[in-house]
Amino acid sequence: MSAVRYLVELADPKTHVYSVTLTLDAPAALQRFSLPAWIPGSYLLREFARHLSGLTATQAGRPVDLVQMDKANWQASCSGAEPLTLRYQVYAFDNSVRAAFLDADRGFFNGTGLCLRAHGREQGSHSIEFGHLPEGWQIATAMQHCAGGPYQAANYDELVDNPFELGRFWQGQFSAAGVPHKIVVSGALPVFDGGRLLADAQRICEAQLAFWHGEAGDQQGRAPFGHYIFFLNAVEEGYGGLEHRASTALIAPRRDLPHLGQTELSEGYVRLLGLISHEYFHSWNVKQLKPDNFAQLDYAQENYTELLWFFEGFTSYYDELMLVRCGLIDEARYLKLLTSLYNSVLATPGRKVQSLAQSSFDAWVKYYRQDENSPNSTISYYTKGALAALALDLSLRSAEPAPSSLDELMRLLWVRSGAGQATGARGAISEADVLALIAELGGQALAEQFRAWVHGRDDLPLPQLFERLGVQLRSDKPTLAQKLGLRVNESAAGLSVKQVLAGSAALAGGLCAGDELLACNGWRIRRLEDAALTLASGTLDLSLLVSRDQRLLTLPVRLPAADSDAPVILSLAEKPSARVSSLRKAWLAG
Repeated sequence: MSAVRYLVELADPKTHVYSVTLTLDAPAALQRFSLPAWIPGSYLLREFARHLSGLTATQAGRPVDLVQMDKANWQASCSGAEPLTLRYQVYAFDNSVRAAFLDADRGFFNGTGLCLRAHGREQGSHSIEFGHLPEGWQIATAMQHCAGGPYQAANYDELVDNPFELGRFWQGQFSAAGVPHKIVVSGALPVFDGGRLLADAQRICEAQLAFWHGEAGDQQGRAPFGHYIFFLNAVEEGYGGLEHRASTALIAPRRDLPHLGQTELSEGYVRLLGLISHEYFHSWNVKQLKPDNFAQLDYAQENYTELLWFFEGFTSYYDELMLVRCGLIDEARYLKLLTSLYNSVLATPGRKVQSLAQSSFDAWVKYYRQDENSPNSTISYYTKGALAALALDLSLRSAEPAPSSLDELMRLLWVRSGAGQATGARGAISEADVLALIAELGGQALAEQFRAWVHGRDDLPLPQLFERLGVQLRSDKPTLAQKLGLRVNESAAGLSVKQVLAGSAALAGGLCAGDELLACNGWRIRRLEDAALTLASGTLDLSLLVSRDQRLLTLPVRLPAADSDAPVILSLAEKPSARVSSLRKAWLAG
């Protein structure tokens, strides 16, 4: 019997409330409990305790004095060694991958939002069982389960690293490298093609298992999990994922799922496959390989690291690269995706303000709390981190006289850090570990250059590196939004300014976030590109009519004569040399 036991009941799905009963054997005289303030993988204090209410404590049927110590900590004054029972409710209406949700059709939760932590007992066994569920509802989780018994976890960390899906969902299975995998989908349309999703996910998983462990599993043993589950919540609008040790929770628009009879790869479906690839890659890169100060997580406060450019950025580099390597997209489609990534970084003035290391460290207060000024003051460790990984990979592959690759670096980190093993601080790495391997594979000069990429604010030397591998880069024609330096919201309700970029024509002209754009040069506009139709040939001057706080303003804006940071297009060079062709093939084929 587990020392810490949870009974989860659906108190009232219509009001989105779970009822939880926690039973703790042999409690301490002053037994403390707390609810995590954040969930690993999502670097923001979400204060899950704000949804907890009605907490009571009893021992042998007698009320126990319970004192709240702070926003998320309670202390029970116990008498004797009889089991302590806590009862409480959790409001659950966050339809994301990070918290808890319950309605009449579906339930989902992460343990960080539902399961109080019994201090001093975290390393003991924990279990979860469920009360009555509506007819036809199923339960899915990667947590260990014996038929007829509760779900079992070896400790609290494992308990909260296994989300649960409840309801009437679709599910299918496949095997990759001998490892059973399952996909659980809630909210799909009737035309959903589950067979295709299973087949495509299988190709991704097999490619990544081979990447980390070799075709015959010779890269330090087997996968770090005995089975794996993809939870996919199909919704009207929403996108994202959160990695776990043997599963991942995904959310995506239901229109992006593959449809029966559909043969082409829509942009939405490619995006979904990239998300699946990204979160699965995290099974190695962040769940096993991890920042050295994440070896023991503190659930009560921020856990800072300067390494998210590696754990998120490098994963973002590999997510779409794996799609071309396993044959789901061709090289031209991959370069189109890479073009979009490159342009997104070029269009962010904050890349000149914030380094990748700073972006990682400040994730808790900046990346997850974006506002109208974020593009001017921050850079994403996902996007620029992916470009840093690309630059490093191309540098290693084109090095002379002994080329290497980022693939080799990742696998060496895996082996030398002891990731996937059961002893020591397995998988914990530092920036120094990464730099030492870069120096070993590509020389000290490259290691020093890469450190400057991570801690500096200069643009990465990608144009030169692309040329070495036979990828052409040419300028593209900017849109009017790019010329103006604007990001806008276009909807049936109207056209409004979302963000004004630093150093832009729009900023010089006095435009502000929140302005409603009504007319340009005397003509009513409903889309920003409509403004281009009001310009005479060669004219650079615009007169914009805007509404700001119920006032009408006319703002003169002059377009730049030359385009700085113009968008680019990437394509494969024709007739590359034999060496360049060989390097490019090794890069894209793996």
